[in-house]
Amino acid sequence: MANSRRDFLGRLAAGAALAGGAVGASPERLGAEPDPRPVSDKWDMSWIDRIKGRFRGVFDSPKLAEGGEIFRAAIWQSQITEVYGVKDEEVNSVLVIRHAGIPLAMDDAFWERHQIGKKRKMKDPWTGKTAIANPIRSYQGKTDVPPGMAGTSLEGYMAKGGIVLACNFAFGLMVHLESELSKEKDRAAVRTRVLSNLVPGIILQPSGFFALLEAQRAGCHLFAAGE
Repeated sequence: MANSRRDFLGRLAAGAALAGGAVGASPERLGAEPDPRPVSDKWDMSWIDRIKGRFRGVFDSPKLAEGGEIFRAAIWQSQITEVYGVKDEEVNSVLVIRHAGIPLAMDDAFWERHQIGKKRKMKDPWTGKTAIANPIRSYQGKTDVPPGMAGTSLEGYMAKGGIVLACNFAFGLMVHLESELSKEKDRAAVRTRVLSNLVPGIILQPSGFFALLEAQRAGCHLFAAGE
């Protein structure tokens, strides 16, 4: 048990050591904490600049849960616009994908190559069968999507202004999967390749808890993952 825990933590540390990103951050914080500036361009913090709406929420997604957390994040956004009659830009919804939920940040090719659906016993919500591809990706081409579900895919959510952040610690486990499958020793090269499998628009953060706390510091109310 101790050895497996050490191995797990070692993989996380190795993944965290190899990061990527950009710059940024200077939102209107509505009385939130003072706005510090990043001291390096290692991580993309520009998403904080987008949190300027009157209604702000951050949704924790630490497990696969049939993609339920993005459903809640997207529906909340729609409910706020309906109840208060405000425009989409007045609502800032942030989704943080972390821990066991990290495969939801990966594209269909990665799901197929690593048989994520089979290994994680994830079902395709449209067919009820084992998911071959990421089940919360774009619903383009689906003819039976209920109107209320239209914005609950990753692409649909981000198209309406939703911000999706992913944990770099957990992403390191995706890099580990690829390393084991490919038998490649150069972890930096493997990480670069796996980064290309991150769903476009998703922003890696140092950790999931970092992202959750930064979103709250920017004025977002937390919706913790439930059952």
